[in-house]
Amino acid sequence: MPAYNAFYAQSGGVTPVINASAAGVIQTAAQYPDHINKVYAGQDGILGALYEELIDTSLESPEDIEALKYTPSGAFGSCRYKLKSIDEHRSQYERLIEVFKAHDIRYFFYNGGGDSQDTSHKVSQLSEQMGYPITCVGVPKTIDNDLPFTDCSPGFGSVAKYVAVSILEASMDVASMSSTSTKVFVMEVMGRHAGWIAAASGLAADERGLGPDVILFPEVDFDKRAFLQKVDRIVKEKGQCSIVVSEGAKYPDGTFLADSGVKDAFGHAQLGGVAPVVTQLIKEELDLKCHWAVCDYLQRAARHIGSKTDMEQAYALGKAAVELAVNGTNAVMPTIVRTNDSPYEWTTGHAPLAEVANVEEKMPAHYISDDGLFITDACRTYLSPLIEGEDYPSYSNGLPNYVVLKKNKLEKKLAPFEE
Repeated sequence: MPAYNAFYAQSGGVTPVINASAAGVIQTAAQYPDHINKVYAGQDGILGALYEELIDTSLESPEDIEALKYTPSGAFGSCRYKLKSIDEHRSQYERLIEVFKAHDIRYFFYNGGGDSQDTSHKVSQLSEQMGYPITCVGVPKTIDNDLPFTDCSPGFGSVAKYVAVSILEASMDVASMSSTSTKVFVMEVMGRHAGWIAAASGLAADERGLGPDVILFPEVDFDKRAFLQKVDRIVKEKGQCSIVVSEGAKYPDGTFLADSGVKDAFGHAQLGGVAPVVTQLIKEELDLKCHWAVCDYLQRAARHIGSKTDMEQAYALGKAAVELAVNGTNAVMPTIVRTNDSPYEWTTGHAPLAEVANVEEKMPAHYISDDGLFITDACRTYLSPLIEGEDYPSYSNGLPNYVVLKKNKLEKKLAPFEE
């Protein structure tokens, strides 16, 4: 059996550890020279395949590939681009086959979330529907932690650690100034439909009164009266209140508190700006001095405070993807399987792409307190291991040594692609 080349690409919003999955794919592929010759990375996700922008990862130094484990962002570039069905846009798939044939590619690894796993699933159908032999394995990632069948999604643990640390430090700041200054601090985190990131902030709360006092989840309809009553009570009891709000917080009619009216490339509402909405409400109704902050890109780029558990899982799933592929397993996504809570133990499994694509795993009801404004002990048990362990990058001149790859591209063999 001859060895063929592999295509790897990153898709959707990047994470602090998506590059660890890339390292897992590239380093593991090198251990199977009888199956995989070279790994070609797509410049900017699936667009790299469509436009024949292919990066030869074999020209990167082993040291730089290893350094990907400690480097945030998407080293090869990412994209928000969703393939239509083969019936709707056959030319896209014919182009993929052209590029794959031209560069002897028979393995496809796509590193992304639910929408990206939909792309993976569609590509996996090339063998059956268009007669091209391709083994396709999706590599999971999403800071939103909303992929099904996996205990957690790579990228989430590090973001969870970042927001928990951030609200811990901010709440201490507010407490020190509250007698004469700010009474309420509001921190906005990502999470369109699933409140996992917001929930993770609850890990900072302890018996000393630190951390968040109130959490607003997308899964719970915003009750203005109950929210204001709780904030007012906490300020009167403690002198200050810290709040974490998910960008996807919504009213009972389904309207987001901060819907910009803009859609992204996947057709999702473009969110952001809910923190000032909540802050203004508190100012108007309770007449309290407030400050707000939006974590935004900072939360998903903060590799300097990444979770060791998260990095190890991200790498393990990149590794597992290659092992599944060389063993002939097609149209699957490797998963994390929790085998024990304390001590936290896990292994890898896999799930069919057809059942993963476009599915959002929201927080279960028993992870949210009865009043809908905090997490439960069960949620804390689930979340706590995911932020465990420190895995700092090396530093130089006071800054992390993040790697920037050379990204040498293959010579193009085909005419330019036209949509």
